[in-house]
Amino acid sequence: MTEPNRRRGPWAPLTRSVIINAVLPLALFYVLRERGAAPWLALLLSSAIPALRVAWTLAARRRVDSIDLFVTGLLAVSAGTSLISGSPRVLLLKDVAMSAALGLWITGSLLAQRPFAHHFGIRLGGESAATERDHLWQTAPALRRELRRLTAIWGGGQLLDASVGVITALTLPVDIVPLIGRCQTVVVLGATVLITLRRARRFRAQHGMSLLGTRTGPRKSPTAPTLTRT
Repeated sequence: MTEPNRRRGPWAPLTRSVIINAVLPLALFYVLRERGAAPWLALLLSSAIPALRVAWTLAARRRVDSIDLFVTGLLAVSAGTSLISGSPRVLLLKDVAMSAALGLWITGSLLAQRPFAHHFGIRLGGESAATERDHLWQTAPALRRELRRLTAIWGGGQLLDASVGVITALTLPVDIVPLIGRCQTVVVLGATVLITLRRARRFRAQHGMSLLGTRTGPRKSPTAPTLTRT
């Protein structure tokens, strides 16, 4: 079981999350609208996909991710408010609230002992990288400074996405907001990733260590793949 998971790489959970929380709901929304469903109903049903994933995870694994619970909670609140007010824009603001909360959480991690970017690097390297990452955090001041800057960039990107999302959700026609919102999020996320990769390459060149990974050379074990991600 561990070998297939290793081949999938550390980005596999993120890919699944994007498909379940963004791609499938967007596709279902436009299918329902094409079949004549009201905007609020199409938004509600398409937004239920992440909630169904949470229910399946809870039933199969008896545990659920905190982010998934947050998404489900937002859906429940926005769905109830939308049913009372009759406005589909309340459901549109759910995605804005997610970006805002994520941005505040990432930015707020700057006040913690270790910021978001440090833990993200551990996720990329796997649980076995935690000890090495902690050692680098304690012994490399340049790494600490750059990870804090990177955390601020990621948090600021999410807050920017939320700010623009409020404007589009309240002013643009309801039918185009989901598509505009997804494209906007992809642009902001893509720009953030490009900035991250550029800073990681520069950091490696200047300090001889990976910014988000754990090793600059091959592992000693012949069966373990070399970690070259940044």
